[in-house]
Amino acid sequence: MPEIAPRYWAMVAALGLTWGATFMVVELALQGITPFWLAAGRIGFAAVLLTAVWGLRGFRLFTGTSNWPVVVMVGILSSTLPFILISWGLQHVTSGFAGVSMSAIPLMVLPLAHFFASEPLTLRRLIGVVIGFFGVALLIGGQAFESIGTDLEWAGRLACLGAAACYSVSSISVRRLPEVDPVGLAAVLLLIGAVGIIPAAWLVEGPPPAISQETWMWLAILGLIPTAGANLLRVLLIRGAGPTFMSLTNYLVPVCAVFFGALILGEPLPGTLIWALALILAGVALSQFGALKRLFGLARPAAARQ
Repeated sequence: MPEIAPRYWAMVAALGLTWGATFMVVELALQGITPFWLAAGRIGFAAVLLTAVWGLRGFRLFTGTSNWPVVVMVGILSSTLPFILISWGLQHVTSGFAGVSMSAIPLMVLPLAHFFASEPLTLRRLIGVVIGFFGVALLIGGQAFESIGTDLEWAGRLACLGAAACYSVSSISVRRLPEVDPVGLAAVLLLIGAVGIIPAAWLVEGPPPAISQETWMWLAILGLIPTAGANLLRVLLIRGAGPTFMSLTNYLVPVCAVFFGALILGEPLPGTLIWALALILAGVALSQFGALKRLFGLARPAAARQ
């Protein structure tokens, strides 16, 4: 089991806040650009930025044994494929269902981490993750499971769950990679994502549109903070604390998104917020009970237990 140092808790909180606030910026950017080109633009910008930083560090990636096939696979699974699946799936399902699908990532990561990342699946951890999932489902509300009546709704739901599975497998694979430079890994993953998403955007939406200076500003913000910065943080978190711990971010993102929407956009807070937040916090506390005890100095030293 990886040691959960205090800095990893700070990383999870930072990712939750960053990705939770991203929804607002995406809404602003979509006023001046189409969805596929928005994703291509932010990933392309982030890839160029991190590649420049990586270059200043000497373009070093593997510090020992190399494993390029897994790196390429992770790049496809962490950006290109899930974006295509979610973009297609949202044509046939509600956005609420897509949100619940992403909150299922911790449930998918648990058994994968047990078999492939040396993180044992315990009953306490499983119960905690399930409680957290129900907290997110309660926050999003019943509309997440309402049918919109399209013929391909079943396929749209499978696509959203497939995207969640892609993120889960990519997290496990990042953990299993040999020693790597984290900046280099984050840059390469974004470069692979850009290579896949830019042609997809051209195929679906045609040539890139002319956009305003304001839209360029939103793209730069999206590329710099929630894409380049957050992806580097994600790599550091998975490598240091493990995929199961990192997956807790999927519970914080919808909570932060709701709070930012109310605070900045004046959106009403859902009536279930307090109960949902209580479930999410209880789930996190139960699943990470041992790590929390060590964080607050409640665990007895080894000598005292003998």
